[in-house]
Amino acid sequence: CLDATLATARSSDMARRPGAFTGGMGMSSMLKEGSKHFSGVEEATLKNIEACKALATTVRTSLGPNGACREEASAHATACAQAEHASSPAACGALSTQSDRHIHHAFDRLQTVPAGLLAPLRPCAPAPSLVLTRAGMNKMVINHLEKLFVTSDSATILQELEVQHPAARLLVLASKMQDEEMGDGTNFVVVLAGELLLKAEELLHQGVHTSEIISGYNKAAEVALAALEDQAIHTVDDLHDPTKITRAIRSVISSKQYGLEDFIAPMIAKAVVAVMPEDPKRFNVDNIRVAKIPGGVSGASDVVQGMVLMREPLGTVTHAEGAKVAVYGCPIDSTATETKGTVLIKSADELMNYTKSEEAQMEKTIKAIADSGVTVIICGQTIGEIAMHFLNRFGIMALKTPSKFELRRICRTIGANALVRLEPPAPEDMGECEKIYTKEIGSTKCTILDRGSSIASKVVTILVRGSTPNILDDLERTVSDGVSVVKTMTSDARFVAGAGACEMAIATRLLEFGAQQPGLDQYAINKFAESLEVVPRTLAENAGMDATTIIANIYAAHQEGKSSTGVDVDAGAVGDMLQKDVLDSLATKAQAFKLAIDAAVTVLRVDQIIMAKQAGGPKPPPGGGGGGGGDD
Repeated sequence: CLDATLATARSSDMARRPGAFTGGMGMSSMLKEGSKHFSGVEEATLKNIEACKALATTVRTSLGPNGACREEASAHATACAQAEHASSPAACGALSTQSDRHIHHAFDRLQTVPAGLLAPLRPCAPAPSLVLTRAGMNKMVINHLEKLFVTSDSATILQELEVQHPAARLLVLASKMQDEEMGDGTNFVVVLAGELLLKAEELLHQGVHTSEIISGYNKAAEVALAALEDQAIHTVDDLHDPTKITRAIRSVISSKQYGLEDFIAPMIAKAVVAVMPEDPKRFNVDNIRVAKIPGGVSGASDVVQGMVLMREPLGTVTHAEGAKVAVYGCPIDSTATETKGTVLIKSADELMNYTKSEEAQMEKTIKAIADSGVTVIICGQTIGEIAMHFLNRFGIMALKTPSKFELRRICRTIGANALVRLEPPAPEDMGECEKIYTKEIGSTKCTILDRGSSIASKVVTILVRGSTPNILDDLERTVSDGVSVVKTMTSDARFVAGAGACEMAIATRLLEFGAQQPGLDQYAINKFAESLEVVPRTLAENAGMDATTIIANIYAAHQEGKSSTGVDVDAGAVGDMLQKDVLDSLATKAQAFKLAIDAAVTVLRVDQIIMAKQAGGPKPPPGGGGGGGGDD
């Protein structure tokens, strides 16, 4: 009886323990109470596919050129308005020619041009036609901090959505990796992976096993990547030629700023060529900075051979020609002892002499710096009032930058070395600038470190203007994408036809390959080929065209050997993308293919989902760790 009582007590104690066997059946008997388990095609695979499809659908409509109209008509209006001051029809006609390239962006983000605006200008010169196109759409995202984002950039959208579904997060991670590796093609990764999973869902409903789909997708991926290598139709052979770089990055710019590519692409090319080293493989994207200044229009953007600091000088000196610059990483102030001490002052004379000695020492130090030829001082820490007084007396401009990263960029820009002690710099530690001056741009006062054309600059700043913060952010992302493509060109300068031409050529090759396969793999290979139609189909739908007719016309053109035929959103039909300079980087496309296929196959391999019960208590921050702030 005693043994039976002890056994009963032990059983009761085990039943009360967390995670103890509760008598359930299957997986639930092994997990803690509150855990969830899903298995099989219906519960796991199809649910994962559904989440990925929803994510791909969200960003799909942002694929393609982003804009609502070509703004030649508004450019003509702006140009002729400027010519009014000359009161000369000839001047107005001359400016209308210039407007085709540089002033067509004057009405920033203009959606329509009122007919009454063009009527007074007809006597001056014939107004160009207004080409209306519906293109890639923006998304309005409000994150957890209530910050508003209005953008078509897939990387930004996915970052701010904070996707929680584990399968959909695989697509987000693939897109993030594409952004880090290539800087472009993030939308293509998500859209292609979502389309591959959509076609896989159709095969699953038809009874094809998951392993057969994965096998077919892997075979199709090998053929697709091999076919992609054969699609190279253009190569940039000189990365020091701004004209060739402009042609290569023009389509990348138009995907973000449709209608501004003829202005932004040459501006980026000019900046890239200015900092391109003799060996292009040593090109550093960090050498091209972006300064966002609100107000004005995008046409006021410009390139500065140097850096733009968004702050004013501290003293009364605001301009320096042929500047010799000293950079200090230490405070410019009276030194303090490392240990505490007591000073006994017995009279007023001693008190006056005590402060005078500090002033005399500071004056001696600043005079020595001025005698060394320094005309500008840049400090990464505090500048004391006494030091500021003597800097003004000796005519030295003083700038303060609180960021140590910005201080390093300044040193790289002007060719200086940061000093850790307050002492006169050696000639090799000083930097030089052709001109440092303060300029009010809009309502923002900036300090411009202009290296000029006579001194080779290692850092170039693209100064962008825009009417709203969202436009400024979009312009910054556009510049970043363009520079990233140039970085990719330093390792692989081959390009393929864009606007869906490359994808349709690969799809044609895959359909031929799938017809030769005897097993069930051919169904997955054919579905892979159909998935590639998502690019021209999306471009056609976003541009308001009949997608089915466009795809049929592209297939027909490719059968005739015109492998560079894609979607011409301007003409509303198909066209030769090589003639229109619509090009995509082959390396970027290949990397996007690999990541999209890996993400889709990874999702298809999942046959069970096991979710533990979430722990109680406060949630950790997204970045992990404590609540301390990081560097910029």
